[in-house]
Amino acid sequence: MKISEIRGEILLAAADAEILGRKFREKNLHIEVYPSFYGEVRVTDEMFISSMNMCTIANLVGEYTIGLAIEAGFIEKENILYIQKVPYAQYAKIFQ
Repeated sequence: MKISEIRGEILLAAADAEILGRKFREKNLHIEVYPSFYGEVRVTDEMFISSMNMCTIANLVGEYTIGLAIEAGFIEKENILYIQKVPYAQYAKIFQ
């Protein structure tokens, strides 16, 4: 997991540890799970959920990571993309 501040947004990038450094491609979709972007810090489930509460944008990859986000109510199953059967989702908080 990695947290960054970009143009006033709090960006959380998180991926399952076993897919860090891997590339996935299917039709016109592709993703490379760069450790420099997604981070190499392993965190507890509780820390991940706490970070999801703080962030304004999240970029998530992997079954375990997205499963936690679904259980906590941040992501809905119908909003997940699959690239070579690997789940990928983005999350954004909308402020009005």
